[in-house]
Amino acid sequence: MFPLRDNIPSRTYPFVNIALIVINSLVFLYEVSLGPHLQEFILTYGMVPAKILWISQHEPWNLVERFGPFFTSMFLHGGWFHLIGNMWFLWIFGDNVEDRLGHGRYLIFYLLSGLAAGWIHYITNMTSGVPTVGASGAIAGVMGGYFLLYPYARVLTLIFIFIFVDIVEVPAFFFLGLWFLMQLFAGTFSLAAVDTMSGGVAWWAHIGGFAAGASMVHLFKKRKGYRPWYKDEFLPW
Repeated sequence: MFPLRDNIPSRTYPFVNIALIVINSLVFLYEVSLGPHLQEFILTYGMVPAKILWISQHEPWNLVERFGPFFTSMFLHGGWFHLIGNMWFLWIFGDNVEDRLGHGRYLIFYLLSGLAAGWIHYITNMTSGVPTVGASGAIAGVMGGYFLLYPYARVLTLIFIFIFVDIVEVPAFFFLGLWFLMQLFAGTFSLAAVDTMSGGVAWWAHIGGFAAGASMVHLFKKRKGYRPWYKDEFLPW
């Protein structure tokens, strides 16, 4: 499933969301410019669980290399499709979450979701030497927030089933709930993988980010001066 658009217009200009998209894109263009030095850059600023585990055990005072990659890895990407896919999901879901939280709170919410996603990936893959990069954990947090804030929004979705292609409109809770269940299934299956040095998708970063976003969103949303759209809220609390 691939989202094309939702039906909830943003009432404020999502400049933080757009700034995040621009920053991620500019960092990727810098990556492309590095040529043969890209691998060294990714190993330095990507999040390598085995490296962080070694630093934690042998150089616990080295806080920059121990914790820095959890932040810097959120702004790196492994290719054009990785970048475009992540930024498209952020574009679809991020503006409404920013509108509901406010600009400053949305930025903090986004970063905390990304850090939580990185931590979950770390504790589930401590021996992996594969660098983890991408904004997908933070974006999963945005999706988790959207899931609770706008469950009845409609998402125009492109569906691929073998050679069958269709465009349907589905409730946000169905689209995002199914997306989360797919990540959970794949993440659970990945725990049984023997070769932890092989590359792949950071399923548990997605799971952790989504769960973090869903659990934090009500702490960040505006309390006053906001009139919700009909049925775009979850339940009164």
